[in-house]
Amino acid sequence: MSAVVISPNLFEAARLGDPQAIARLLETAQPDIRRYARATCRNSADAEDAAQETLWILFRHVGTIRSLLAFSAWLFSVVRRECLRLARKAGLAPSIDEGQAEAALLSRPEADLRLDVAAAFEALPLHYRDVALMRDVKEMTIDEIAEALGATRQTVKARLHRARALMREYLTR
Repeated sequence: MSAVVISPNLFEAARLGDPQAIARLLETAQPDIRRYARATCRNSADAEDAAQETLWILFRHVGTIRSLLAFSAWLFSVVRRECLRLARKAGLAPSIDEGQAEAALLSRPEADLRLDVAAAFEALPLHYRDVALMRDVKEMTIDEIAEALGATRQTVKARLHRARALMREYLTR
């Protein structure tokens, strides 16, 4: 799938919270999102739902996307994830078998696994990556992370859970 073509100035303005830039970004990205959803989802109703959810996620998280270079990959991974979520909800896609996924990961060469784990961390939105790195790499406690981020324990635990789920999904694809 081709990359969404967005001007650097538009992206940066949207990332910094300019409402008009966000609206233009959504308008510019929408055709590509819809096209990719139609190509990825199992049925047209799911494609429309996935496109709408992706636009909503983009609206909420545009400020967390680090660079224009990462934008298209991030956006298309959101569409894929939404299509898969909708297919699972409809019973059209199998749920991930944790045992099989773990066995497949452990059978890989350690060097490849290290690269994949690093890429999985890199693919996380910043607010999830920070929590996951603090907990799983720096081995900080939930309370220490909450204090460092100025967040509640519940927020940290929710972000950590979501970060691990996203990493698991990334690693088991």
